[in-house]
Amino acid sequence: MPQGQGPDSEERARQTKKLEDNMAAIRRKIVILSGKGGVGKTTVAVGLALALARSGSKVGLLDTDIHGPNVALMLGLEGMQLSGREQSIEPLVAEGGMRVVSMANLLPDANTPVIWRGPAKLGVIRQFLSDTEWGELDFLVIDSPPGTGDEPLTIAQFIPKMDGAIIVTTPQDVALLDCRKCVNFARQVNLPVIGIVENMSWMNCPHCGGRIEPFKTGGGERAAKEMEVAFLGSVPMDPAIVEAGDKGDLMADKDTEAAKAFNSVVKKILKAVGE
Repeated sequence: MPQGQGPDSEERARQTKKLEDNMAAIRRKIVILSGKGGVGKTTVAVGLALALARSGSKVGLLDTDIHGPNVALMLGLEGMQLSGREQSIEPLVAEGGMRVVSMANLLPDANTPVIWRGPAKLGVIRQFLSDTEWGELDFLVIDSPPGTGDEPLTIAQFIPKMDGAIIVTTPQDVALLDCRKCVNFARQVNLPVIGIVENMSWMNCPHCGGRIEPFKTGGGERAAKEMEVAFLGSVPMDPAIVEAGDKGDLMADKDTEAAKAFNSVVKKILKAVGE
């Protein structure tokens, strides 16, 4: 057998071809990033994907947080197992026909840790992109773990024609510092920045109904202006969203302030990507 050829190289070539075919059938590819944990990035990713699906779009949601996958829990899919034939993964189906793939649905239970180094994580992300039967989609939303490490870099490299990144932050200065790093990361890997979403911007007092700003407010908009990217909107802290996510039915109430905020952000995303 010629040097450089063999089972491994043949499998890589197969995956590359399948990945290209898969991505060609998906009109828009968007990755959700955050510079640090604890800003509600997955809640935003799931909320935006649901809002897109409710708007009539065909949506796929890929959870690439290998060590802390939470997408399945928020969509009521925890405990279900991914299935498929050899070299083929059948996604799970959530509300609105949304197709979902998460590491959580390959583990025996929710308490099983994934103790992997970088190469193993990159391999499974590549498989999720290439071997999943995504079909024809309007949007593939990719939830990436916090930071600017292996996972978002892998996504940027494997999908060179991404429509862009949405960066999630909270208003306080420490989160905004990491948000700016995320913008610069995207620029360095030639990933367009669709805009910034400020999460946990405010909440309504349960007693008087007045607005409370626990982490200050307006920081996301200021950071967007400084970095010369679009500000997509603010999402409030909403106990109803927290409770619904824990029960596996995020945005069950479509009339909450958070649900309305997600719908507003989605309108700006659609406009930004030319929909």
